Amino acid sequence: MSFRPSLRLTSLAAGLLLAVTATAQPVFDQPASATFKGTVISRGENVVPGSTAEVIGRGFVPGQQVSLVRGDCVLNAQPLVVDADGNFKTQLAIPADAVPGTHPVVVRASQPSAATVLKLRVSPQLPLSGQQQFATQSNKLVPGLYQSAYSAASNAVFVTSSVGRPPVTQSQLLKLDPKTLKVTKAITPAQVAGTTNGAVYAVYGVGVDDTNGNVWVTNTRQNSIAVYRQKDLSLVHQFPVDTVPHARDVVVDGTHGKVFASATGEDHLSVFDATTLKELPSITLESGVDEGKFTPMSLVLDEKAGKLFTVSIGTPEAAVIDVATGEVDKVIDLGNSISASGVAFDAQQNRLYVASQGTDNLLIVDVASGKVVHDVPVGAGALNVAFDDNSGLAYVTNRGAGTVTVVDRDGKVVGNLDGGTFPNHVRADGKGSVFAVNKSRGADDAKGDRITRITLRQP
Repeated sequence: MSFRPSLRLTSLAAGLLLAVTATAQPVFDQPASATFKGTVISRGENVVPGSTAEVIGRGFVPGQQVSLVRGDCVLNAQPLVVDADGNFKTQLAIPADAVPGTHPVVVRASQPSAATVLKLRVSPQLPLSGQQQFATQSNKLVPGLYQSAYSAASNAVFVTSSVGRPPVTQSQLLKLDPKTLKVTKAITPAQVAGTTNGAVYAVYGVGVDDTNGNVWVTNTRQNSIAVYRQKDLSLVHQFPVDTVPHARDVVVDGTHGKVFASATGEDHLSVFDATTLKELPSITLESGVDEGKFTPMSLVLDEKAGKLFTVSIGTPEAAVIDVATGEVDKVIDLGNSISASGVAFDAQQNRLYVASQGTDNLLIVDVASGKVVHDVPVGAGALNVAFDDNSGLAYVTNRGAGTVTVVDRDGKVVGNLDGGTFPNHVRADGKGSVFAVNKSRGADDAKGDRITRITLRQP
């Protein structure tokens, strides 16, 4: 099925001529110049059937008239007129019967003639459900929450927060009681060496090292990482700027004494010795897509089996890495995945769970065969995923939809929970609970800047 506009949308004239005939207005009239660079994007946190999408055009010719066309239907009743700066903006109604997916909308301009294509994503809309099956407890923390990680050794949850764009001056590493979710310790990272703008080594990704009693964080803005003591959050070591390009996730393998950080934007994982803190040879990730680049995002570790998994935001792929050797065992073609970002692992069934922002879905992948066994629509902006071994459930944070979707091993949605404003990250504690953190729309947002513990109720 395709995007089916409502009846009020104007139909295009049928019966296109195959031969060019003389008319009052030339069929091949004056085209735009070869330097035409018109582009169109759509905006909307949760564009679903029955909603609206903001459509914005840039780089057009002032005075051009623009129509948006899907299939045989013109979506705007009157042509849009490009302003003196070469821009236009409109609100596009999405019909209630629109089928979720990425829809090609032809952006047709005249005077002079030009055309481009808008890839309009309509996300699935899942109603809230299953709330009675889950126990939740929440606490408001500080602005800019990014990730959390649970330490069994310290029985503590470590949470990162950073606010705004560079220079980032507001950032904290928090230590929480996992039962009360209250902050027991908080520190602000040191100011970046050699700067005078107040920028600090802001913290984003976080991973725990229970063998050495440390907590590792990524300093994404400085392309670096740092190590703190779990006990009191004292700084153990700050790595220099540009150690890990756009460092995102970090995980620690206590068995092999290695630390892995994803260099998002590049094609490798940076590796460190967990004890000496020395940098080790990086792991290059080669894409199987022609002219593609494997750009790693989230990381998940199967420490018992010695396997590390990551997904690529630039190509529809996942990688399986042998921790001991640092070799890539295989690269898996994910198929229906755009901008994969989150990954979790079910050791019992040897399956990956992949959340993709651009396709609003959760893929369940058999690692041995490399086959996708379930493709589950979960909601706008599926960003991260955690798997709880105790219940056999995966929890997906959908940033655009504002939900946490719970999916079982058979690909069935067993719950769709209110995730607050911009759910950002979720992490399992290995004891039957997961911790979800979300962002906010501002200081007055009661549903923002919260950490929530979610646990399946026992029958």
